Amino acid sequence: MARELTSIPNLLSLSRLGLAVAFVVLSRPNVRLSLVVVAALTDYLDGWLARRAKLTSRWGALIDPISDRIFVFTAVCVYLINGTITTGQYFTIIARDLATAIGFVVARSISWLRPVPFRARTAGKVVTTLQLATLIALIIRQDLVNALIMAVGLTSAVAIVDYTLALWRERVRTPA
Repeated sequence: MARELTSIPNLLSLSRLGLAVAFVVLSRPNVRLSLVVVAALTDYLDGWLARRAKLTSRWGALIDPISDRIFVFTAVCVYLINGTITTGQYFTIIARDLATAIGFVVARSISWLRPVPFRARTAGKVVTTLQLATLIALIIRQDLVNALIMAVGLTSAVAIVDYTLALWRERVRTPA
């Protein structure tokens, strides 16, 4: 397990936790912009490297999306707290993440659902990309923020339906 956790792809994923802390502590716009760009690069690089070097693991499949969610959630909370975004915009940006968390708990709690692995899906990747683009726009292109938040909301709805259907298709009823 220690070997899996300390692989370069997993360390890249885990670095986003430190980037999230830095986002809270460091408030200069150019620094925050750099943090978002580095988070986006590590998000791409960890998966690419894991596949290319055959370093994919169960831990990596769990650490990567959690690190993404924590970074985005932290940054969006900072923007909500400092009044840069509204409560409605906040919930729109994190809607997919909330639904995924609820879906994960439901999938593990209902006895007739077998534990379905939560794999990255295209719609979810698009949402993450748009979330990161929104974080960048909040720093350098406020004129794009509303359109990006609407795009996040729409793609989140698609991703929620997509993940729900994937879970439903993979369900297995246990014999009574």
